[in-house]
Amino acid sequence: MNTLNRIAVKENRETGNIQRQADPNQRRAAVSISGLDLFNSPTVGIMSSFMYYLLPAVGGYTLASLYLLKNPYILHKKKQPAFYCTHISHRGGSGERIESTMEAFTHAVEVGTEMLELDCHMTQDGHLIVSHDDNLLRQTGHDVSISSTNFEELPLYKERLEVTFYAGRYSTGSDRKFALLEDVFRTFPKIPVNIEVKEKNRELIEKVSALVKKYDREDITVWASVKSDIMKECRKVNSSMPYMFTETRGLQLLLLYYTGLLPFVPLGESFLQYYLPQVINRTYIPDSAILRNRMVISLIEKLTLRKGLFQHLKDRGIQIHLFVCNEEQDIEAAFEAGATGVMTDYPTLLSNYLRMHKQRHE
Repeated sequence: MNTLNRIAVKENRETGNIQRQADPNQRRAAVSISGLDLFNSPTVGIMSSFMYYLLPAVGGYTLASLYLLKNPYILHKKKQPAFYCTHISHRGGSGERIESTMEAFTHAVEVGTEMLELDCHMTQDGHLIVSHDDNLLRQTGHDVSISSTNFEELPLYKERLEVTFYAGRYSTGSDRKFALLEDVFRTFPKIPVNIEVKEKNRELIEKVSALVKKYDREDITVWASVKSDIMKECRKVNSSMPYMFTETRGLQLLLLYYTGLLPFVPLGESFLQYYLPQVINRTYIPDSAILRNRMVISLIEKLTLRKGLFQHLKDRGIQIHLFVCNEEQDIEAAFEAGATGVMTDYPTLLSNYLRMHKQRHE
């Protein structure tokens, strides 16, 4: 190696040593942002301390939530309802008789129903009428409303009436008259009744409550409404009657469940009524376009039919009714999902199913 090459090699080695000596400072400079030294930043220390306490807290909360979800009696006294039902007749069993008539209610009770589900409206002259709709076009063919018609002027039901939750199926019957709520209470004094109130009408609600008290059935008559403001009014008028989850309260229930807060929160409701999602777009065709989307229904089913949620509610004494199940496969699916009761338009079908599976549902 000649003299020039030795000098070049020596210079390269010296340069490399200088670069290697400078590397630590260069690396530190590379992670310095706007003059902030992240290696010595107090922010990193604060975050480390925060995570040190946060992770055990989250872990402890999760474990406590899961434990209390399965053991709710630790924080909550189990509800003791006056009745327990597995068989609920929707509108009195609108697939086997014309809906909400005394004939329908009588038939449902005769074949073994344990609860009658109905809706209530008030006529212009103050009578409480059992009817799903206020406007009677669907049921009678006459475009009149109950609220603007006197009781004696109410038209008759159609001779054949389509079953709302079984598209293409019709019911018939010899009784086509609208029933009075008082007649239902008088005729079936020991049968639980679920009354859905669809309008925020203080007079109507007060009259329903007065009839409930008159026939001494506060413990076996249930307030039901989709809307929370109506339920609030019902509860103001009569807080002794058990009541259902409203739509908003049902959404809150799901939120509490998925955030882990449910085991810590008291619940005043005694009943949860909910669609069995698999009937939608099969036996029941909804008006809403979004509910006609299969992916939407599949998502709803996955989010709502949670056995863990249902078991927790049952352990707290809350009954779960899934509806409207008009085929045996739907009845089976409802009970498999964890329902305590099934609502149907075909009370004979449900009675036969329960008879065939007696041991399972005792």
